[in-house]
Amino acid sequence: MKKRILSAIIAMLVLCTVLFNLSGCIMVSAVDLMDGIEPREVGEADLSSLNASVTDFAVRIFIEMENGENLFLSPMSILFALAMTSNGAAGETLAQMEQVFGIERDELNEYLHTYINSLSESEKTKLGIANSIWFKNDPLLTVNQSFLQKNADYYGAEIYKTPFDMTTLADINSWVRRETRGMIPSIIESISSDTIMYLINTIAFEAEWATTYKSTQVKNGIFTKEDGTEQRAEFMYCTEGKFIEDENATGFIKKYKGNYAFVALLPNEGVSISDYIASLNGEGVASMLASSVSTTVRTSLPKFSTKFEADIADVLYSMGMTDAFDVDLADFSQLGSYEEQNIYIGNVLHKTFIDVEERGTKAGAVTVVSMKDGSAAPPEDPKEVYLDRPFVYMIIDTENNIPLFIGS
Repeated sequence: MKKRILSAIIAMLVLCTVLFNLSGCIMVSAVDLMDGIEPREVGEADLSSLNASVTDFAVRIFIEMENGENLFLSPMSILFALAMTSNGAAGETLAQMEQVFGIERDELNEYLHTYINSLSESEKTKLGIANSIWFKNDPLLTVNQSFLQKNADYYGAEIYKTPFDMTTLADINSWVRRETRGMIPSIIESISSDTIMYLINTIAFEAEWATTYKSTQVKNGIFTKEDGTEQRAEFMYCTEGKFIEDENATGFIKKYKGNYAFVALLPNEGVSISDYIASLNGEGVASMLASSVSTTVRTSLPKFSTKFEADIADVLYSMGMTDAFDVDLADFSQLGSYEEQNIYIGNVLHKTFIDVEERGTKAGAVTVVSMKDGSAAPPEDPKEVYLDRPFVYMIIDTENNIPLFIGS
């Protein structure tokens, strides 16, 4: 993959847990361009027709990133960042991005637009989504109005032209801090001279369990790692009502308040976590989620908190999105132009965290795309799923059965 220092476009996606409600600072250097770019009405999508494709993308990238270590990512985060970026792509570059998505760009725009608008006010308190575009006030840079308009239409993006100096740095970090309600106080430490654009999406997620754990349901125990070593942990015990399984694992679904749920899958004895992840596919996961069985499931879930960080550019490259990372082949002509230089993607940084405890779950992620130019009766024998060894887990939207987050 070629790495050349040229002018840059950087796209960021930030997902964050709602922890505090902090107000953001007033923009001091950015010129709000939304006065000239009003979002227009656009087509809506039938979510049910594309949910399987979104799940398939989630599983494919999860499999591609598995490396035997703790893994936690937000496929929806990655999809939002790349979808906004793809609105500037053309030709083979766009075709390869669509192949990785498994969805054509126009359909994906409509899907994500419809998804945002389908959230009820109560759901928005759990999953808040915001978007913005910041581009450099540089006479060498021409940004196509159609590119800005499309991201305003489908993503409601706030659009700012700014000098990309220290005040811009403060403005961007302030916007992120406000939209993530204080969880991420800053996202960038400096702005390099070759950076010409930031596309930022924030998602704030926090949800309580539909039935919270009581203190009497929390007990100390042993979690056995993949290599056989043991680690002390606090386990939360409960009886759930939804059982799922495939040929290699058993699991359960635990509801949050609202249209979200935690899904856990425990590989069968003798099946390693890596082998189990490799056996997954989008169709199988979608089918499993849709065919859960209402029955009594005795469960244990360890309290845990983890963070993950990776540059996933190589992952996307290996999935077939090659031209976008090549300074000579990348075609982002629908985005605009930078005098005598080409625009391409430099890196895609993805950061996530999750906290699971008695009251519920807090989860979030940051994705940075850097573009550079150059209920049934209880059975006699209840099911049992005790998560005391490595397992796969998801946070899903139960209305659409799509993974917002997925980890191991």
